[in-house]
Amino acid sequence: MIQLIEQYPAELRGEFWMKVYRKGILIEEYEDHNIIVNGARSAVARLISGNSTGKNINRIAFGISGAAPSPDNTAITGAFIKNLTSYSYPVTGQVLFLWDLLTTEANGKSILEFGLLCADDTLFARKTRAKPLEKDSDISIEGRWLIIL
Repeated sequence: MIQLIEQYPAELRGEFWMKVYRKGILIEEYEDHNIIVNGARSAVARLISGNSTGKNINRIAFGISGAAPSPDNTAITGAFIKNLTSYSYPVTGQVLFLWDLLTTEANGKSILEFGLLCADDTLFARKTRAKPLEKDSDISIEGRWLIIL
């Protein structure tokens, strides 16, 4: 009898990293896990079945809600949305998204939340921070978001 051992995580998960710069000087580095929301499970199911119009992740949202992340989240509050910079596949079962927020973008926002969005606006993953990031024209951010299947 052959015994199979599952080598994959029991569920989707993600890791979030960002670097914050003021006038080009690094002022903060942050990394943590994030919540993969229920919309992600629906998106993955549709991708697997081939019924996947708009289910690819292609944008990041920056929002103003500090409410604790929940699998039931469906949107980013007061979102500034932009395209991701790029993506790659570092190892089997992982996709790494790169993103940035330039000095000319989202100025005046008190950023408390981040979200990965599918092309059809489905929220895939959400991350919040405890202290707002006061976005001004001297602040830029670069980040990575890893999704592990």
